[in-house]
Amino acid sequence: MTDLQTDLISKELSEPYQLPEAAIEHFNIYGYVKLKDVLSESILSHYDSLITDLVFKLNKLTKPMEERTTYERAFLQVMNLWRESEEVKEFVFSKRLAKIATDLLQVKGVRLYHDQALYKESLGGITPWHADQFYWPLSSPKTVTVWIPLQKTLMEMGPLAFAEKSHHVEIGRDLEISDESEALMNEQLKQFQLNETPFDLGEVSFHAGWLFHRAGANVSGRPRKVMTMIYMDEAQKIVQPRNEYQQADWETWLLSRPIGSAADSELNPLLFSY
Repeated sequence: MTDLQTDLISKELSEPYQLPEAAIEHFNIYGYVKLKDVLSESILSHYDSLITDLVFKLNKLTKPMEERTTYERAFLQVMNLWRESEEVKEFVFSKRLAKIATDLLQVKGVRLYHDQALYKESLGGITPWHADQFYWPLSSPKTVTVWIPLQKTLMEMGPLAFAEKSHHVEIGRDLEISDESEALMNEQLKQFQLNETPFDLGEVSFHAGWLFHRAGANVSGRPRKVMTMIYMDEAQKIVQPRNEYQQADWETWLLSRPIGSAADSELNPLLFSY
């Protein structure tokens, strides 16, 4: 890659995105927003190659598909790629994306909780209904995940689907991702409108930590490659873990910082602040 190409990538990742006026209201009401043309084809192509190489290098899930649990069939999951590559770090630390997260949450700034690549292999199964914040020992619902497909994502690839407004009700908040969560929430979520649509190249979504979402199986014959970053309010505090997953997250992503203290370990850098 030439110095000019490197400079252009850095410029795009740092310059502000023109957030539509209605996006913040949509996010507040429905718990998510999909945004077009957030990243260019050249950026996505460049990071597709880098992130895919890291996923195959770091992935530890090698069991045949038929021997995997429902969770394992959903995707290959590799976390904190920013610590493995300076180039991927620049993507994860993008001020363009972090500013969108800050504006949607209506906070002063955001820190990184962690990043994760989610690669749904060909013939990969569904991602069951779940709310991400079940896993996080954090004091406030001021959290948001950006979901960035690295290719155009048609329905047969299993794009992310959202139960609109489900972040406003306290149902299913004690459920991990499982067959049980899929069965129970299929019933509970009938009261909510489902948004399940393809993603164009360059289109990304942001969804709240307590919004229920799922994804279909990948029957396209090609992998569905997605990169995500989880952002949290820069003022977020750590709470006593309420389940074994939060305990693990507290130790892994927050480095066992004291309960009640700021979620500002060295793994949780400030990515944007006004």
